[in-house]
Amino acid sequence: MARKRSNVAFNLSFLDVMSCGFGAVILVFLIIDHSMEVEFRDLNVDLLSEVDLLEEDIRDGKAGLVKLRNILSDVDFDMVEARGLASRITEEIDDLRALIESLENEGFTERSDIESLQAEIQQLEEEVKKLRASSDDSGGISARAFIGDGNRQYLTGLNLGGRNIMVLLDISASMLAEELINVIRLRNMDDSVKRQAKKWQRTVATVDWITAQFPVNSQYQIYTFNTTAQPLLPGTEGSWLDVSNQEQLDQSVAQLRELVPSDGTSLENAILAAMDMSPRPDNIFLITDGLPTQGTSKPKGNKVSGRERMRLFDRAINHLPKSIPVNIILAPLEGDPMAASELWKLAQATSGSFLSPSRDWP
Repeated sequence: MARKRSNVAFNLSFLDVMSCGFGAVILVFLIIDHSMEVEFRDLNVDLLSEVDLLEEDIRDGKAGLVKLRNILSDVDFDMVEARGLASRITEEIDDLRALIESLENEGFTERSDIESLQAEIQQLEEEVKKLRASSDDSGGISARAFIGDGNRQYLTGLNLGGRNIMVLLDISASMLAEELINVIRLRNMDDSVKRQAKKWQRTVATVDWITAQFPVNSQYQIYTFNTTAQPLLPGTEGSWLDVSNQEQLDQSVAQLRELVPSDGTSLENAILAAMDMSPRPDNIFLITDGLPTQGTSKPKGNKVSGRERMRLFDRAINHLPKSIPVNIILAPLEGDPMAASELWKLAQATSGSFLSPSRDWP
């Protein structure tokens, strides 16, 4: 009996010890938890302070970026205006020289009048020199400013020069997305949704970037094509537009933002339209996402095989002389594996460039 009591006493003592130990563990845990909570609270306060400072830096940076963009835009505008004015004055000089020559040929003998005209020519020539010097001091030779997202350099290898530059822009339905299922889905949505499709927005930005790189003393034309080909600016069919006319160039880009991709793709109609220009272009930019789905007329059926698309592509490029560089910007489409290789070969054969840009370009 005594032994039994002693066992019970031992068990009770053991339970007391265990209880005390467990209580001590809980107490330690609570102390640690409280200290960690205090530490995290202090850490969060520090982090929030840093976040506030970073957000303030971002706001200041954005304000500075807007100011910089405005400055660049003003500088480019002044440069284009100065060069345009210089061209007009040069034409005036030519007219005055022609008038002097005509007067002399007709036997006009009033030297004072002729000398007055010559003095006016000299004055105009001095003005042209000042304008050209001012234009050269203003910056580069691009027609417009383009500032993309982020801190990137736009090194592409594309040939951006030329006197008559042609942009052929694919506006078929497949320019809405990279995946066929998304093309079908977007094709049935509202036009406002189509305009905001990511692939189409990148395409618009690409044209915006290209037009910003045009040499100021060149001419350009932008044709869009799906089943047909037409100028981006209505009423300019077959005409070259002056890059120095910045208002018209900006209008072209604004018009592009209102377009909605639709229908199939006829590369042949686009190339035929380019070849109808007079003079012919000496540099072509082709922006597309794959091989054509039709020729000059609609196909008989609703489906076009890969082999048929290759045939349509070969027939289209047969209208192109190899003397005209074709710079290709490809936005790949799912299910068209031959497009990249065939378009690359076209660029190589014409001494052009081939670019398949990343999703954050330009």
